[in-house]
Amino acid sequence: MTELPIAIAPETQADSDPIEKLHRRTFGPGRFTRTAFRLRERVPHDRTLSFTAHIGTMMVGSVRLTPIAIGTVPALLLGPLTVEPPFRTHGIGARLMRAALAAAQAAGHKLVILVGDAPYYGRFGFQPVPPGRIVMPGPVDPDRLLVAELVPGAFDGVTGAARGAPA
Repeated sequence: MTELPIAIAPETQADSDPIEKLHRRTFGPGRFTRTAFRLRERVPHDRTLSFTAHIGTMMVGSVRLTPIAIGTVPALLLGPLTVEPPFRTHGIGARLMRAALAAAQAAGHKLVILVGDAPYYGRFGFQPVPPGRIVMPGPVDPDRLLVAELVPGAFDGVTGAARGAPA
């Protein structure tokens, strides 16, 4: 396999429309009904922790982190993470994940949650949330609610409702 010249960069205001088009193509209109979207709909994502992937001038991927709270504890919600379908076997999603998590850790954040596939996200330190620890604002498959501690022990004793929290 030939290595693609992939550039990972922090998201900018100019990326907003291309990212929306990417989300529309990859997730469709059903993205608005997902529980994770409920957490993101009233709180803007943090551009300093959100990244895009480009091959030349073509945007091929994006990841976003949004400030939330679990009970009274600050956290981040990861997602959406998306990569254009023809480029999904080139490690772009992994590079975006590493960039976002490293930026979050460098900024002093301690916890990140997401709704996703444990086999994929486990390699980035995500583990299933024990049942009942986090109450989401809608239905979620409990096996897909995952948490990563950016600081060891950061999830100890954390419990409560997840809600959007301005940064």
